[in-house]
Amino acid sequence: MKILSSLLLASFLAPWVWAIPQQTNSPAPPASSTGQAPVSSSVSTSGKIKSKPVPSFLIIGTVFNDKALSFPGVQVRIRQTGEKKFRWETYTNSRGEFAVRVPPGYDYEVVIQEKNYAGQTRSVDGKVDVQQRLSVQLEPLSKTKTGAKP
Repeated sequence: MKILSSLLLASFLAPWVWAIPQQTNSPAPPASSTGQAPVSSSVSTSGKIKSKPVPSFLIIGTVFNDKALSFPGVQVRIRQTGEKKFRWETYTNSRGEFAVRVPPGYDYEVVIQEKNYAGQTRSVDGKVDVQQRLSVQLEPLSKTKTGAKP
């Protein structure tokens, strides 16, 4: 009877024992000699080393209209200083706020545009801190007289 109960217990526990993942001891990542924070890595099940993402710089801000109210749906584009192509683009949320993560250590230009409003460009230094907050108030374009009747 003891043998039968042991076999039943073993057959019941067998699926659970096989489902427990085996842990492997991976060596600690080497310390960086460049003075930067070390990049941590982990070993995946396929044996390849995966590195975690590099820390990022956060550009956050709020856009207001000419009446000092939050301005939703405004286009915000970001590029590195000196480049022509914009690498990041977003729109402000319902509270006029935006946030974009970019690589640290570069200077950036933030271009804020909305139809019927004068666009604005702000410079951001990504070499100093880990984030920078912007507050932008857009001014409406002045209406010029073209001779057309309203």
